[in-house]
Amino acid sequence: MKKEHTMSAVLTEEELKAKAVRYLKTQYGEDTVSMDIRSNDVEDGSGVLHVDCRVSVGGSQSDWTKWFTFKNGEVASMRWRMR
Repeated sequence: MKKEHTMSAVLTEEELKAKAVRYLKTQYGEDTVSMDIRSNDVEDGSGVLHVDCRVSVGGSQSDWTKWFTFKNGEVASMRWRMR
């Protein structure tokens, strides 16, 4: 029998990306066109996920480098810089 994931479980990069995509949509109304992980320093649900991404807002696309800070398995904050 497999053990259920707990909040302290290791999050896969796909799960981290999904949470980042959801954060961009709910906080900023951005649709993610693409997202590539540059570095993943998230351990036990906390740390920074550094990505390059392309987002779309109202049909207009733009390229960004973003740093998502995770705490307890959720995005707590984000920094960004246009590429």
